[in-house]
Amino acid sequence: MRMLKNYSLILLGFFMTALLVTACKDNPQDTTPGDQNLVSNYDYKVAHGWNNLFLELERYAAGYRPGPAPRALAYMGFSAYEACVSGMPEYQSLANLYPGLTIPQVQEGAEYHWPTVVNASYAYLMDKLFVTADPSRFAKIAALENTNNATYQSQVSADVFQRSQNHGRAVAAAMWEWSKTDAIGHDAYLDPFGNYVWQDHFDGNGDWVPTYPGPGKGMFPYWGQVRTFALPDGEKLCRPPLAFSENPQSQLYAQALEVYAQNTPAQSFEGEWVGEFWSDDLLNLTFSPPPRWIAVANQVYELENANLEKTIVTNAKVGMALNDAGVGAWNSKYYYNVERPESYIRRVIDPNWHTNLDNPITGDKGLTPSFPAYPSGHATFGAAGAEALASEFGYAYSLTDRCHEGRTEFIGTPRTFGSFYEMAQENGWSRVPLGVHFRMDSEEGVRYGTVIGRHVNDLPWKK
Repeated sequence: MRMLKNYSLILLGFFMTALLVTACKDNPQDTTPGDQNLVSNYDYKVAHGWNNLFLELERYAAGYRPGPAPRALAYMGFSAYEACVSGMPEYQSLANLYPGLTIPQVQEGAEYHWPTVVNASYAYLMDKLFVTADPSRFAKIAALENTNNATYQSQVSADVFQRSQNHGRAVAAAMWEWSKTDAIGHDAYLDPFGNYVWQDHFDGNGDWVPTYPGPGKGMFPYWGQVRTFALPDGEKLCRPPLAFSENPQSQLYAQALEVYAQNTPAQSFEGEWVGEFWSDDLLNLTFSPPPRWIAVANQVYELENANLEKTIVTNAKVGMALNDAGVGAWNSKYYYNVERPESYIRRVIDPNWHTNLDNPITGDKGLTPSFPAYPSGHATFGAAGAEALASEFGYAYSLTDRCHEGRTEFIGTPRTFGSFYEMAQENGWSRVPLGVHFRMDSEEGVRYGTVIGRHVNDLPWKK
């Protein structure tokens, strides 16, 4: 009898527990808002769309290459990350790492529509970053924001939408104000040359001199002083280059001869393909070399159907890595002040030699970028971007890069790679058959860029 009574009590206990669980499920107030309000619940498309618009605007924006473009990507990516981090349980804010940066917080327990947050953040910053853009293109910023908003307003309540939009804008405004405190980098696109006089830094053969066609001045000579996100001050200088020598037995002469042989007597199809595929040197023709890695990221987002959290984190990492790569590379360029292969080859080997970098828009031929050679900016940007991408999608991620598929002005036929690092290596090497870099420029750029990318990856992203 006692056993039956105990059994009845046990059944009653199970029954009451079941009722309690059912009541909890039916009462939304007992559900933790954060469990349902996650950034990872949404897809990549809002960030992907803003990346694509950036690539279009930057292609035609004078003064943004090579430094201001990656800097802009860093601030936009970081802003979206900070605006959404409260909906990413594994991640934490990085704002405390940067003196003077204060990020507005979300309302505790309130619901947010994260695509609306991202949309508002990107729209706010891109609007300010491209104020000098052609009006027809500038208008696309508002058009994209409004198109996205029309979609999002149909998906959530009015108060959730407004709260989300306000938060995205508030974080972006805080990021913009912090950007202003970087006096060298902020609005630098308005004056790419500054008051730098290259003749004051020329001590003889081996030192950089402008080449023509070109502006006859050094671009962004002060970029090494721009704010970084992860690269320590003590590492803003890469390893030294080879010793200068015009001796035919020297290593530098051998590397100059290697460049010379790429198109003497004629360039191979493979050399032309690789050089043109990775060039991205020319305003109005393509986006510039650093944003190339955001174009690569966009392809990965589509292939992987990435969620919004993965996309936001990757955008932030790639942007920061590209920014720091530009600072470190340009600080090193103007410190070592190494001449371009064109100058060396014409003086020492063949006075009639020319590079393989031609502009199909202007008709200019035999171009060389207007800043010192060492290390290669292409290689440094590429390796930093590749390292950031690999940290999120894997170090053996294979990809067919379709960035320039269908282009007719140059060979844009897609190329397939076994990893992001393999892409970075070919990107670096591409400057040699193009004729604008020595091998040492590219190899050190790849090494240095990888180091920079790892510094970004090592930031305390996760709790």
